[in-house]
Amino acid sequence: MGNKQSQLNIASILLYLSGAIIILGIITGEVYYPSGYTTRLSQISDLGATVPPNSIITQPSATIFNITMMVAGFMILLASPFVYKAFNKRLFSILLGLVGFGILGVGVFPGNITPWHGIFSMLTFNIGGITTIASFTIIKTPLRYIFIVSGIITLLFFWGAPGFIPILGAGGTERWVAYPVVFFFMGFGGYLSGVKDKI
Repeated sequence: MGNKQSQLNIASILLYLSGAIIILGIITGEVYYPSGYTTRLSQISDLGATVPPNSIITQPSATIFNITMMVAGFMILLASPFVYKAFNKRLFSILLGLVGFGILGVGVFPGNITPWHGIFSMLTFNIGGITTIASFTIIKTPLRYIFIVSGIITLLFFWGAPGFIPILGAGGTERWVAYPVVFFFMGFGGYLSGVKDKI
C-alpha cells in the first residue's frame, strides 16, 4: 500500500499543478499580449504564434505560452506511469500520456509551424476528451459523471465547432474544447490525493 500511495501522491501533484500552470500561463500570456487579442475571436494558441500566412509572434506572450505548454505537457506525461503503477489501467494511462505528449507538442511547435502545431492540437483535444471520459474506469465517486460530461463537451465542441463558432467565436469555442480537459487534470489530481483508503 505504501508504494502505491507514493505513486498516487506524485501523480496527484503533477496533474493538479499541470492544470493550474496551464490556466495561469494562459492568463499571464493574455495579460502581456497587445490590444487586439480577445477571448471570442483569438485562439488560445495565438499567444504562442498565429497561423500562417503572416504569422504574428508577440513577446513575452509567446515565450510564456510555449514554456507553459511544454512544462505542463511534460508533467502530465510524467504522471501517466505513476497512474499505471497505482491502478494497473494500461489503456487509461496510455491515453493520459498521449494527452501530455500532445500538450508538449503544442508548446514545441507553435501556431506558425505547420502542419505540426495542428496535428498536436488535434491530438490534445481528441485524446483529451476521450481520456476525461475514460477516467470513469478509475474514479469511484460521483465525480466520474462530471468528467464523463466534461469529456463529451470537449468532443462535442471540437467536432461541432462550425455550429458553435457563429455563437461563441473561434476563441470562445476553442476554450469550451480545452478548458474541460484542463479542469479534469486538476480535479483528477485532487481525487488521487484522497484515494488512499481505496487501494
